[in-house]
Amino acid sequence: MKRLFRNFTFNPKNDILSGLTVALALVPEAVAFAFVAGIDPMVGLYGAFMMGIVTSMFGGRPGMISGATGAMAVVMVHMIQKGNEVGASLAAPIENLGLQWLFITLLLVGGIQILAGVLRLGKFVRLIPHSVMMGFVNGLAIVIFLSQLGLFKERVNGEYQWMQGQDLFIMLGLAGLTMAIMFLLPKITKKIPSALVGIVVVACITIFGGLDVSTVGSFIREGGGNGLEGSLPSFQIQIFGLLDTLNGHWGLIISTAFLLAAVGLIESLMTLNLIDDMTETRGSGNRECVAQGGANILNGLFGGMGGCAMIGQSIINVSSGGRGRLSGITAAIALLCFILFAAPLIEQIPIAALVGVMFMVVIGTFAWSSFRIINKIPLADAIVLVTVSAVTVWQDLAIAVIVGVIMSALVFAWQNATMIRARKYMKEDGTKVYEIWGPLFFGSVQAFNTKFDAANDPEVIELDFMESRVSDHSGIEAIYALEQKYKEYGKRVKLVHLSPECKTLLHKASPEFEHMIVSSIDDPRYHVVTDLMDREV
Repeated sequence: MKRLFRNFTFNPKNDILSGLTVALALVPEAVAFAFVAGIDPMVGLYGAFMMGIVTSMFGGRPGMISGATGAMAVVMVHMIQKGNEVGASLAAPIENLGLQWLFITLLLVGGIQILAGVLRLGKFVRLIPHSVMMGFVNGLAIVIFLSQLGLFKERVNGEYQWMQGQDLFIMLGLAGLTMAIMFLLPKITKKIPSALVGIVVVACITIFGGLDVSTVGSFIREGGGNGLEGSLPSFQIQIFGLLDTLNGHWGLIISTAFLLAAVGLIESLMTLNLIDDMTETRGSGNRECVAQGGANILNGLFGGMGGCAMIGQSIINVSSGGRGRLSGITAAIALLCFILFAAPLIEQIPIAALVGVMFMVVIGTFAWSSFRIINKIPLADAIVLVTVSAVTVWQDLAIAVIVGVIMSALVFAWQNATMIRARKYMKEDGTKVYEIWGPLFFGSVQAFNTKFDAANDPEVIELDFMESRVSDHSGIEAIYALEQKYKEYGKRVKLVHLSPECKTLLHKASPEFEHMIVSSIDDPRYHVVTDLMDREV
């Protein structure tokens, strides 16, 4: 039990105050993402609560905030629309069938994410290069900034138009005041979260000053919602009676589930890494995978829209002093309390104050150092950084990270493919030695094959792998083909100084390598990364 609630709290006061700040910022975000998905705002709020409470208590990163996110909302849209179409076409029409399909899908999403944690796949986030990380945070900062611009629109004759005149100046002034408070207050005192003070001050100005501005309440109602007030989430037992409506559509459900699970885990693990860097501590990726999965299953059972880690709210929390699990728990419980008891008060908070908070998050998130180092890092890394930023804005985070990792992997493979060398010399007994340097894998096979002269070489040659290793099937096939080529000339190939891992690889591939391998006491030993090195806290 001690291990389960390790780092429950660092500083109770800071954790509680920062949690309250995050809860206020969660409301419009959850509502907005519910609108993106085409579902009721309360489903988004319930999702934010359940994601937050479960991951805060059992997740792998104290201080990290999870909730309903835009990246997952975009993936849900098509399936929800298709479900609604199917529901409307039934002999006995079912209203909001797409939402019921979402709850069923979330059960699969949770199972996939838990399986990823059990199989310890969270460690693979360490394969993400630093250039991809920088591109990710830059792109995400731009996305957060652009998402806030939509709040500078107002409905005129049923259509949204950009604010003009006095309304625009008031909105900018209130957002600017919030940002100024967040910037200046920490220079005076850090005992209370500057974001919370900024929200409260601006809210008091608008309420007591009688300013007619967009508020959380008006934002929800303009989107078609009935307000913030609701009840406790209820068990969605009806979804188990709707499984027959999925006949012929299981492919859509399963593919959407895998995509949602992948997007959720990538965004959560990337956020975990970022918060690790900010706090100079280390979280557990595998534990976070399990917690995310459990939270999404709970969402499916109790009517939430699901979600994953939220980088903006996580940064707000950490920057406000929330480092323990209590901060996330406070945010989730406060959000539920807003829904149950404090709806009229929370609905009066001006959107401008929350926009100001998010603008400060953008400033804190963007890696401004990338402008300074862009011409100092390798060209390939610079291209990856810019590409990941652009794809994050153009598509979404998951696609951007995958593109960045693939680009980095191809660059790495190409660079290593050109590095293979073969130093040649003759022994006194007439054996010709080829000292191989560099990894032998699919990318370097072609260059490897050009190093040998089977027709003119002596009867025995040695391939010395002291400074090399056989990495994959292509490398195995290259050695086998080389041995067959020398065999045609009646010559013999010996393999010396192979590491134990390489010997195991060759022995498993074919027993014909047995007569080629020569063991000696000075064979190298390469220690490879194993799960034993993945001891996470």
